[in-house]
Formats: sequence, C-alpha cells, structure tokens
Amino acid sequence: RNYVSTAKYTLFTFLPVNLFEQFQRLANAYFLFLLVLQMIPGVSSLDPMATLVPLIFVIALTSIKDANDDVKRHQSDREVNGREVERFCQHLGVWQLCKWEEVVVGDIIRIENKDPVAADVLLLLTSETGNECYSDTAELDGESNLKRLYAMDATQDIADEKELSELRACLVCEPPNPNLNSFNGKLIIGDETHSVDKENVMLRGMTMRNTAWAVAVVFFAGGDTKLMCNSIGARFKRTRIDETMNLLIIYIFIILLVLCLLSAIGTYVWEVTVGSDFQIYLPAGDPSNPFAVAGMSFLSYIILYNTLVPISLYVSVEIIRLGQSWLIDWDLKMYHAPSDTPAHARTTTLTEELGQIAYVFSDKTGTLTQNIMGFMKCSINGKKYGKGLTDANRGSAARDGRNPADIEPLEEVDFSWNPYKDPKFNFYDQELVDVLRSKGHDECYFFRCLALCHSVQAEAYVRGQLPAYNAQSPDESALVQAAMNFGYVFRKRTRDELVIQVNGKFERYKLLALLDFTSDRKRMTIVVEWSDGSIRALSKGADSIMFARIDCKQELLDQTEDHLEEYATDGLRTLVYADRQLDPEWFNEWNERYKQASRAIDNREEKVALVAEDLETKLRLVGATAIEDKLQEGVPETIANLRKASIRVWVLTGDKQQTAINIGFACQLLTNQMQIFTVNEKTEDDVYERLQILKSKVVADDSPKALVIDGASLAFALSDRCGFDFLTVGKACQSVICCRVSPLQKADVVRLVKSNTDAATLAIGDGANDVSMIQAAHIGVGISGLEGRQAVLASDYSIAQFRFLERLLLVHGRWSYIRMTKFLNYFFYKNFALTLVQLWYSFFTGWSAQTLFESWFISFFNLVFTSLPVLAMGIFEQDVGTRYCVEYAQLYAMGSQEKLFNRWIFFKSLLQGVWHSAIIFFFAAFGLKDAMHVKDGWMTGMEWNGVAQSWAVILVVTLVMALDTYRWTVWNHMFIYGSLIAWWVFAIYMYGMPIFIDGYASYFGTIYYIPLTPGFWFYILLVCAVCMLPLLLYRYYQQMYYPTIIDVTREVAWINRCAYRHELDEPYPVLRESVTVPHINNVDLSNYKSELQPKDFIAMDSTDGTRAVGSIPLPLHEDSKA
Repeated sequence: RNYVSTAKYTLFTFLPVNLFEQFQRLANAYFLFLLVLQMIPGVSSLDPMATLVPLIFVIALTSIKDANDDVKRHQSDREVNGREVERFCQHLGVWQLCKWEEVVVGDIIRIENKDPVAADVLLLLTSETGNECYSDTAELDGESNLKRLYAMDATQDIADEKELSELRACLVCEPPNPNLNSFNGKLIIGDETHSVDKENVMLRGMTMRNTAWAVAVVFFAGGDTKLMCNSIGARFKRTRIDETMNLLIIYIFIILLVLCLLSAIGTYVWEVTVGSDFQIYLPAGDPSNPFAVAGMSFLSYIILYNTLVPISLYVSVEIIRLGQSWLIDWDLKMYHAPSDTPAHARTTTLTEELGQIAYVFSDKTGTLTQNIMGFMKCSINGKKYGKGLTDANRGSAARDGRNPADIEPLEEVDFSWNPYKDPKFNFYDQELVDVLRSKGHDECYFFRCLALCHSVQAEAYVRGQLPAYNAQSPDESALVQAAMNFGYVFRKRTRDELVIQVNGKFERYKLLALLDFTSDRKRMTIVVEWSDGSIRALSKGADSIMFARIDCKQELLDQTEDHLEEYATDGLRTLVYADRQLDPEWFNEWNERYKQASRAIDNREEKVALVAEDLETKLRLVGATAIEDKLQEGVPETIANLRKASIRVWVLTGDKQQTAINIGFACQLLTNQMQIFTVNEKTEDDVYERLQILKSKVVADDSPKALVIDGASLAFALSDRCGFDFLTVGKACQSVICCRVSPLQKADVVRLVKSNTDAATLAIGDGANDVSMIQAAHIGVGISGLEGRQAVLASDYSIAQFRFLERLLLVHGRWSYIRMTKFLNYFFYKNFALTLVQLWYSFFTGWSAQTLFESWFISFFNLVFTSLPVLAMGIFEQDVGTRYCVEYAQLYAMGSQEKLFNRWIFFKSLLQGVWHSAIIFFFAAFGLKDAMHVKDGWMTGMEWNGVAQSWAVILVVTLVMALDTYRWTVWNHMFIYGSLIAWWVFAIYMYGMPIFIDGYASYFGTIYYIPLTPGFWFYILLVCAVCMLPLLLYRYYQQMYYPTIIDVTREVAWINRCAYRHELDEPYPVLRESVTVPHINNVDLSNYKSELQPKDFIAMDSTDGTRAVGSIPLPLHEDSKA
C-alpha cells in the first residue's frame, strides 16, 4: 500500500508515549519522584501543589511543542496521501481517479505533465517520440537540472487500453534500498528478458516535466520507495556544553545528596542530644529511634533542597537555542542576493558549538571556488593553446614574492564570426581559432569529441537565443559550451542519436553505447557510428586513469603530460580525451556481453565495469582540456581570519599536490612564513618513517607549519599504525592539505581528528561527495552550490558562500557560546543562592526540614521571578559588536579553549552562591531579630524573615545578572524591572489578599507592614552593599591590572564610541586618528596574561589626547564595517 506516515504519534498514543519520552529526562523524573515524596504525610513541609504546578508547566510546554510539530506532520501526510492519480482498472479497461494511498504494487498509473510521481514506477509508455520523458529531481536529490528517462523498449508498441489490459509481465529487481543513483532489475515478458536500469524508472519525489503523459507500473510503494528509505530520523548531535552541563547536573545531584546526608546527620545528633526536650514543638517521630527520624529527615531535605536541580533548565536552554537559530536565519549579512539564498539553521541544538570550533575541514571545488567552470587552455596533438592568469598563478607569485600585475596584458579572441558565441565566454589565444577556421584536422576532431563525448541534455532550441544545456556537472557544461563557442554546437540528444552543428551544417551520429562516469571509474565513454559507417569509442577522464589505457607515441604522451603538469600547477582542472576505432564484428560481440552484464540483477555495476575494461584499452590520445574554477569572493580573507582565531583549516581536495599548494597560497591557507612539509610515499613503511621524521621536527619547532599529503600516502596515514603519528603532525600544523582524496577518505580524516581529540570539528562542502564528511563532523555546513542540495540536506547549517562561514563562527557562534555560558553560570549561581539559605536556616530549626520560604515563592522563583531576565541575556547578550568579533578574531579562541564554561567556573559560581546565601540569611537572622517591630500588636517572626529574605534573594541575584550584562536592550530592561515588580505583585496577591488566607494565615498582612519598617530597608541596602561591593572591587582590580582580551577589546569599543558617538555595530568615519588603543593581534590567547602591572596606569595625555601604558605604544586599529 502506498500510504505514508511521517508522524510520531496518534491520538491515542500521544499522551503515554510523549510522557514516557519526557520522563526519560533525569530532571523530570527527579521532580516526579519529589512529588511522590511530598504526598507522604509527615515528610514534606512544602505544599505538593508547589511542585506539581511547575512540573505540569514544563511537561505541558514540551508536550504542546511536540503536539504542534506532530500535527503539522499529520497535515502534511494527509495532503500527500490524499493527492489523486489516474489508475488503470485492468478488468474494466478504463482509467479511474484514486488517491495516492490507495495505490498498490502492480498498479498501472498515468502521470501527466507537472505531476509529482506517486510511487517508484517502471516506465512503460510516454507521449514523446523515442519513448522518452523528462523529470525534475529537485525534491529528491536537490539537483535542478532535468533528467532524461526512457520507457521500456519492450512495451513501447502498446497502442491502446485493450493491449495494456492484456499485458502480462514480471519485474524482478533489487530489494528496497536508499540508493538513488542505481537500479538493477529485469522485465520478463513471455520468454524474453529485458534489462532495467535507473534510466527506466521514475522515483517518488520526482516531477514530470516537458512531457504530456507517461504510463508506468508501480514496483515500490509507501515506505519501500527510495525517497522514504532515505527519510531517516534526524541524527542527534550533542554539544560539548551539553556534555559539561550533564556532568554538572550529576555533580549537583551529588552535592544534593551530601547536603541531605549532612542534614540527616544533624537531625540524628539533635534527636540524640536535645530532641526529646522539643517533642511538643517537633513531634518528628519515635524519639527512641533517632535513625528512623534521621531517615525521614533525609527524604524531607531532598524535597527542601530540590531547587538545586533546576526543573526549567532544559526548557530555557531550548528557548535560547531557538532564539539564536532565528538570529542566524534573519541575518541579512549572510544573505546572498544573486542566488536569493539566506543562511539557515537546520538544527536548533548546536548554536553554541559554533563558538567552540577548533578544526574546519573544507572541500575545495564549489566550496572555496565558485564551481563556475571556464574553458581556459587545451593541449591538442602535443601542442598547447590558451593563455591567462589563474588564482593559482597569483598564489605562486605571492609565494615567490612577485607581483602578478607585472604580467603583460592579454588580448581577447574575437568570436564575432560565430553566431552562437556566448558574450560571457573569454579565450586568450587567437592561434587556436585560426587553425580551426583553416580546417586543422586534429583541432577540428578534438572539438568534435568535446561536442559528442558527454551526458549533457540540450533544451528545446528557441530561435534568436543561445542553446541551453542541462548538465550533471559544471565541468561537462563548460566543455560543451566551449565547443559551441568554437563553432561545434551540440543540438540534440535522443536515445539513439546525437546531433551537432558545425559551421551551420548538421551532423548526426548514431549512439550505440554509453558507459557513464562514476567515482570509481573516473572516466566516461560513448560509442558512436560516424556518417561513413565507422564505429568509434570516445573516452574522457582523469589523466591518472586515461594514460594507463592510451597506446601512442611516447613523445606525444610526454608532451601532453608536461602540459597537464603545467595546467595543474596553474590550478586548472584537467581531462584527457582519447578515442578508439572499433571493428564492427568485435563491437557486436562486445555489445552482446555488455547487454548481458546490463541485465544482471546482482553486482551489475561490477560486471558492466569488467566489460567496459575491454573497450577502454588501446586508446589513441586526442588531447586534453584545462578549465578554471575561480575562488569565491572573500575566501582568502576568511581563511586568514579563521587562522587568527586559532582554528586549524584542513582542505580535502582531489587536486594534484602542486595545484593544491598553489591554491593554498592563493587563498592564504599557506603563507611564506610557514614551513611546508610534504608526504609523498608509496608504501606504509615509508609513510611511517616520514611521519616519524616530521613528528620530531614539529615538536622541536614552534614556527608556523603546514602539511601537504597526497591520496596514496593518506591511505596509509589513516591506518592503525600511522594514524596517531599523522594526527600528531597535523595538530601541530596551522594548515593541512590532503590531495587526491576520495569521499570516504574525507570522512575518515574527520573521524580521526574527532575521535582522538577533545576539539570540536566542522566540515563544510557543497556536493554529494561531501555528505559523509559533513555527517561525520560535530557540525556540518552545506553550501547551496551548483552540484545539487545533497550537502545542504545532510548539514546542520547552510550558507550560500564560504565567506559567510567567518560571520557564522566568529559572530554568531561566539555570541551563542558567550550567551549560553553566561546563562548557565548565572542559572546555577541563583539556584545555589536560594537553596543554601534553607541550609543555614536548618541550623536554627533543630534540623527539622522546616522551610523558610513559602512554597509558591519557591515554585515561581525559576518559572517567573528569574526566568525572563536570564532568557533575555541568553538571547541578546553581546560582549563586543560584530565589527570587533571579526577584526579581533583572537577573541574566538576562548570558546575552543573552554575558557568561559568549565568545572572550575561552575564551582566558582557555586562558591558565589554560598557566599551570597550566607550574607542574606545571617544578616537577617542577627540583624532583623529586633529591627522589625511593628505597632498595632503585630509580632515579627519566621514569616516576616522569610518574606524579607525572599526579596533580598530576588534583588541580589538580579543585580548580579545586571552586573554581568554587557548589552542592554529594551527586552533586558523590561524583563529585569518586570521581574522585580512581579515579586511585589506576587507578594501582595499571596500575602495580602483574603482569598488566600486559608493555609497562609501567618503570612497575611506581612507585605503591608514589612515595607513600613526602617529595619527592612536597612537590611536590604546592607545585603546589596556587602554582596555587590566585593564584586565591583574585584572587577575593577581585574580589569585595571589583569584585563582579559575581552576587557581590552571592550575598552577599544568604548573609546571608539566616545570618539565617534555612534552605535557599537555601525560603521563610522575616522574622526580622530590621535586616539590609540591596545593592539590585540599580538596577544597570545593560549596563556593570556596582561602585561599591565600596578605601576603601569593607563593615562590620557591632556596635551595630545593619546593613551599609553608605560612605554608600550598603543596603535589605533583601522575602522572597517562590521
């Protein structure tokens, strides 16, 4: 059945399944356990409702979110399953409309133009001549170019519904699988067997284009379709902060148990010593059994100290991450207008991990380069044509200290004689055009090969416009367009014929066989019949593959090899063209073997490859092409800034080593100040020895280094024997380039670093060959390029250009990390400050687990009074603006080095909470004992102290957060002031309204009388002063004498704000160049210590307005846009 469901729940399973999932979270399960404890009489002094309400709130909030997501999935499923399609009713011989969900395997359906395909189907008939049709696969694999498919030859003669109803056939095929790029099967009709491959099937997710109709039979339906086989659940990735946070939660549980144990011991000691004297006040149980009393006390204290474990922590973290993801989506500075592509956070769980990246693994083609190919040079029969300066030439010139501008200017070739000349096409060598126009045999044959040997589809020609092509790769498109500009225009492709136009005349070639390009073969071959009846095989592929199959004069081979080496040095992508004249009888025999291999069900690709080997031998060299793929805008600056941020950049490319080195210099991955180590060995022993030598060099030398390793050596370097040494050398290098790398090796390199270091890794790519690498890294970034959207679909974040990675990491990533660390540090601090007040109170209550605070205040502390201000800080906080995040990239290293959130900072927050809780309680215990006398007969007591201290806790933790807030937005003001007002509203409602007098009689009226006592306000002022003054003094001393790099950068920003009177993030003109600031670029973040000593005061000279620190000059950093 073709019914598809992507929903997670049903109406009946939602509640039990969702609750089961939520209570798998440790915090939720813990609070459920507390709720059960509070139901036991005599265990808790808190109202069970005070625990039930926040638990229900958190569970309900998550349930609503999950339900909303699942409702959307149900709606989408209902819309898809309810689509209509025409199904052939064989026993009636007519077509009938039915819903997609009613289609089953074996049904014959009719697909109209622009209709999506309901299931995986085998094409039987089409409306087009040649039994062909076109499909759009954008929703399936992200590729925008149309695919040409063909119906089965065995069924193309079916004329009407009567013949269709009489069709009896059996399709034998592979089992359901997620591989979109292959299909193996055979169609058996009577005694005849016909092979079925990917060109004969349409998959669910495709859309029919440029075809009136097609008739097809369903072979996979519903969950068996290839689309659904690829619809696996989202991969769950956990950030390093998540891991640290979970570890700290365990620490908190341990601390909670220790506190409860100590309190239970206190209860035991109390009961043994003086407990019997207080039975009338504390009837805790059997006084003759103090162990039982202590055991009950242990359970009571688990409830009393429950605020140590923050129930709203996980919900708050998800809200902050969602807000940060929206900020990424809304950032117009990462919007690429030419392609109308914004940045997009495809996950909301990894934002702060973007601020901790230590390794970036990048593809080259389409990632660092534009993936817009341009035909630049070629070699034909040992003669090279084409001139021009490439990015690699510029990188080589920079390496040698030469100026690329010194090269003599080139004159562009005039193609005005060609009516099909593309105005965007440029070529700099008139000689090649002159030879072609004079009918040079070798050159003309070379461009015929370019126009014929490909898998490009030509769109319908429109008079007055240039021919348009659909190609599966930019390389093929560039070569076909190059042939067009030189006068060899590819016009049409059918299943059996290729048509080209040469000098206005049409030439038709019969297409006999096509051996497509694969990543394993690295070549493609077509067999065509020439107009004179001769049969030729035309092949093209990588030089390393083709030269082993070419049989020609060694001199010609050497000349072409020299040209290819020169092209590779220039950073150009090369292909070798060759041909072979075939004997008709030999070809017929080979073709039978090829058809037999094509009909195989098992190991079809391997069998076809073996047969292809017989054809692709003894080839004659025709020539070679060289096409340029220019660097994207901003790539050199981005890589240079990432390196300043202590991020190691590894480029994994398929280029030759010298090409990769030159491109490395062009994009500033390599510099003249670096020692460049190369590994080009042939055996594992040689690689091992080379790595041992390099390891000793990198350990002994601290200068900048880079490593370049080729594919053959990399295969050995990734082995168990060499892997650790390779990683040791790579970690010591600022840049690493891996050449001639396969897609599998890319993923293996990422896994090697990821599994053997504590560093966060990021992989970025644009093509299907980058998917495994993207999925292997901690964070995957996909570039919306010209090779489809497979990389984007597999990624966590998508951007349009590599240069946006700088802003994604240095701005959004760094801000997200700082926001999350501040949020967590403050969250733990405020909970300790509240909870430990209860601990100090237990010293005065005979360890009876009596609560100082009213139950609802404890419940609302995290949900209302302190939740929104900390969320505002977690979403909007900025220590410095975007301009300084980018200009002073060294700031980023604090995240990768975990300087702002770790176990020691957690314990520092804990100690601050202990200190503030002690001040709040003991100042009240000893200072308010006789300070809050009220007239009219009111007596102060526990409730008065509890209300006073609850306000003190709210005020102190809010002031601490205000002190830690760098950037004040309207939301920060509104939430901070609102949280303070909320406490007074709560207190008036709970302690001043008669409706709540039942159960709160002892609190009634306190809120009216406490503010009238001078002692209360003196206590509040004293607590705030004693809590905040040491923090202010410490901040002043630290920033004046031992400033961090953040402090220095903020001072730079402050000086510029004062000088220019503008917003932090706005570009502004230079108004006063005499202002000088610290030059941060030379600061070593790995062991940052301020060079300022107490005697080196920062002073402002009143005569010239410049600043200085001792004798150290402080140059002004140039202003630039954020």
